[in-house]
Amino acid sequence: MAAPAKVTLDEKFAQFSEQWAPRLAARYNGNEVRLAKVEGDFHWHKHDDTDELFLVIAGDLEMEFRDRTEHLSAGDLIVVPKGTEHRPCARAGEVRLLVMDAEGTPNTGDAATAFKPVEV
Repeated sequence: MAAPAKVTLDEKFAQFSEQWAPRLAARYNGNEVRLAKVEGDFHWHKHDDTDELFLVIAGDLEMEFRDRTEHLSAGDLIVVPKGTEHRPCARAGEVRLLVMDAEGTPNTGDAATAFKPVEV
């Protein structure tokens, strides 16, 4: 069993610059804590088998759903229920996100096109 270790988000975010390419900051109970830098629009997708949590660390994010848009700022979070189509958009500059997913969940909703999270 690994000893508990502190994770400093600013240090982890400083280790990468790629957009829409999640990095793995921690794991727990079959879940992954992913960090992502995003800018612009992602594509519409859904996750059939798991909910997805987004926590905005810095910036302003629009989470689009087919029937509405939720605006999130630093300190806001949203849980997208499984099977719900959504599209994260960062139109006002770079956004730093903490995303919690079940282990192995493809960020694009499709394993064939997903970016496999890299540990930081």
